[in-house]
Parts: sequence; structure tokens; C-alpha cells
Amino acid sequence: MDNEQVILEQDLLYRLSKGDEAAFVSIFDLYSARIYNFIIKYVQSPPLAEDLTQEVFMKLWESRAQVTKIESFKAYLFVIARNHTLNSLKKAFKSEAAVGEVVKNYVTQRSNTEEDILHKEYLQFLKRVLDSLPERSRRIFILCREEGKSYEEVAAAMGISKNAVKNHMVFSMKLLRSSVQKDLGISMGVLFAALFK
Repeated sequence: MDNEQVILEQDLLYRLSKGDEAAFVSIFDLYSARIYNFIIKYVQSPPLAEDLTQEVFMKLWESRAQVTKIESFKAYLFVIARNHTLNSLKKAFKSEAAVGEVVKNYVTQRSNTEEDILHKEYLQFLKRVLDSLPERSRRIFILCREEGKSYEEVAAAMGISKNAVKNHMVFSMKLLRSSVQKDLGISMGVLFAALFK
């Protein structure tokens, strides 16, 4: 995006934050095709993808007062699109496991910019939450979740009991779960399926 486009987008976002409907329509025109193309990869249904795209922009309109505080509008919009799509799929499937499978089976090339943006956003979110944990809890979480070690292996490596490892993980997961639901509006299963593919 060149400087002129950045200035245009900032102007549109400022006007949108003040409730300017023409600015909203311009943003819709700029981004709706990209959001639709992103959503359809998940849902494989043009009518459903159209409905979800409309709903994403309605969510944007409802939260318009916040848009000038956002660092990357494009990332923000794609995060809304992904979270809303996954939540809609969860309601349709009535199962967290099924949504996890959809995310895992979602074929993505690492050059896919939108998917890279989201992955980065989710990783930054996870890092922020982990940074707020006590040092030992953070280390245990990384060993168990990111490195895939068992509680026994972590207990042996750190010279503590398996029960202590479990207690640290329960504490970390509780904090992470409430942060994920509050800040991202998705569940832990969806976050982990997206991050640890």
C-alpha cells in the first residue's frame, strides 16, 4: 500500500468512526471481495460466504468508534472475518472438534498474505498472554504445548512433580481461555488449531 492509499484509508477510517455511511460503503467496496474470497475457503458455499461477509461488515459498523485506534485495519478486518466464520461454523456443527478439523483441513499456502496476517496476530496474542504468566508457568506451557512434551518429561526436566506441572498448566490454560474468549471472541480449540497445525 503506497502513501496515498494509506492516507485515503486513514481518512475513510476517521470518517467511518464518526458514523459516515459513505466512508463505510467505500471501505466495503475496497475490502468485501477479499473478505468473501477469504471466507469461502472455509465454508465452500457462495451463499453462506456472502451472508458471512455482510455480517463481518455489520460487525465493523457496530464497532466503528474503535477503528481509529487500530494499528493495522486490514489485520483487524481479517481477524473479525476469521473469528466470525469459525464461530458460525461452530454453531452449525455444534462441535468444537469439527471446527478444529475445518481449520486443520483448510488448505493454505504460506504465501497467502491474509492467512499469514492472522497467524501473526494470533501468535502475538499468545505471546502477550504468556508474557503475563509467572516465569515457571510460562516455561512449562512452552514445553508442553509448543514442544509437545508430556507432563512426565517436563517434570523430569525441571525437577518437579508431575502434579506440579499439571497445576501450572491448569492455571495457564484458565488464564489463556478467559483471555481468548474476551479478546478474540473464539475458543481455545480454534486458537490452537490455527496456531499448532
